[in-house]
Amino acid sequence: MSRYAHLAYTESVRREQEQNGSASAAGRALDGSEAPDPLGPGEAAFIAARDGFYLASVSETGWPYVQYRGGPAGFVHVLDEYTLGFAEVRGNRQYITTGNVRAGGRVALFFMDYPRQARLKLFGHARVVPLDEDPGLTRKLTETRTDGRVERLMLIRVEGVNWNCHQHITPRYSEAELAEALAPVRARIAELEEQNKALRALLAER
Repeated sequence: MSRYAHLAYTESVRREQEQNGSASAAGRALDGSEAPDPLGPGEAAFIAARDGFYLASVSETGWPYVQYRGGPAGFVHVLDEYTLGFAEVRGNRQYITTGNVRAGGRVALFFMDYPRQARLKLFGHARVVPLDEDPGLTRKLTETRTDGRVERLMLIRVEGVNWNCHQHITPRYSEAELAEALAPVRARIAELEEQNKALRALLAER
């Protein structure tokens, strides 16, 4: 996470690390090149499996804004080792994230896997792409997308990548994940109910 650390560990952050005894450990992440961190196969697979993520942007007045983006698994497309893209659909029409991206473009993303307590963090530069700018890209990013009226595309050039500690991530499960986990239990209950029904019928014949 060389680039991620160089972006995250500002002078004020380094002072806090010094005061709290973590400067040496944190400093090891600053070794090496400051070139952007690439997305490897593990990161690409993790992102492709997610059905949502948190997107933080910054306004021209310096205020951060965090928004949740959701959709079917794979709606965030890994276009190459440094580029993510997804189709933006109409929401509440406040356009806060869109305005922030047009004003500056610096963003931070959190991809969460709550059941497995895993978290991938990204720094990047986002830009808004009109639907008619690149028809091929539009087709690709709308093959798997969030339901709704597509208004624009969002591309993110990745700068830094960091797998975060699993500590304090509370496991949570989606409806689909619960259905998969409970399928054997439900099958066993159905089997027992059939056995119970047969036993009741047998007793009734006596």
